[in-house]
Amino acid sequence: MPDHIHLCLSVPPKYSIAHTIGFLKGKSAIKIHRELLNKKRMTGLHFWARGYCVSTVGYDEDAVRQYIREQEQRDKNQLEFYREN
Repeated sequence: MPDHIHLCLSVPPKYSIAHTIGFLKGKSAIKIHRELLNKKRMTGLHFWARGYCVSTVGYDEDAVRQYIREQEQRDKNQLEFYREN
C-alpha cells in the first residue's frame, strides 16, 4: 500500500515481538536508504513511523492472509466510492 504495510509473520515465542519488529524496521530502513535513496549517512534519518500494530492470528490465519492479499483492491474500491459521492 502507498502509506502502510501489512505483514503476516510467524514469530516463535522465544523472540520478543518488539525486538522482531525493531529488527525488521531497522534493517529495511538501512537497505532502503542505501539502495533506493542513495544515502550513505544513517544517523538522524527516519523512515518508518514509531508505532506498529500486532495481533495474534491463531486459527484464522487464512482469513488474515486473504485480507492482506485483497487489501489494495478494497482500498481502491472505497476510494472510488467516495469520489463518486
